[in-house]
Amino acid sequence: MIARIIIMALLASALAAGGLMYYQQVYAYYEEITVAEDRSVQMTLLAYEMPEDILFEDFQGIDADSSPLRYRACFQTPDSHAMLTETYVIVDDAEPRVAPRWFDCFDATEIGEAIEDGSAIVFLGTRNIEYGIDRVVAVMDDGRGFVWHQINECGEVVFDGNPVPENCPPQPQPDAEGDN
Repeated sequence: MIARIIIMALLASALAAGGLMYYQQVYAYYEEITVAEDRSVQMTLLAYEMPEDILFEDFQGIDADSSPLRYRACFQTPDSHAMLTETYVIVDDAEPRVAPRWFDCFDATEIGEAIEDGSAIVFLGTRNIEYGIDRVVAVMDDGRGFVWHQINECGEVVFDGNPVPENCPPQPQPDAEGDN
């Protein structure tokens, strides 16, 4: 009888721990963001290599303080692929990151397939939005746009514990209080 009670207690605690971990991964740290908080949707100009606001509407976004890679956003733009490709820096190796299921405007599988078949083009939003992390923007030919963060080539090297390569900006030093 005592063995059954112990087994039931272990199962109940395992179930509770699993439920808590699921909640933390999918819901706990995410916050919905507005355009005012995020400022705008930006892409990097070919001519100046500086981010510039683009035309957009219907912005929806989420972010989390727990990781710089948790940022996702969706929007609509009237700008055509032709205009965008002549104006902004294209990114060749972008891979959309999966968003929580409840953020249903961002479907990483659909975006990835659109990138592969050419119906979506990925642009550099902002390089080093946080050290080693770039914000990228994919725009489909129907005007739907998607934004996410991904690790750039400098971040891949530094986050693996290797020294900063010569072609990368210096890594920021923590301030006196231990914050970046």
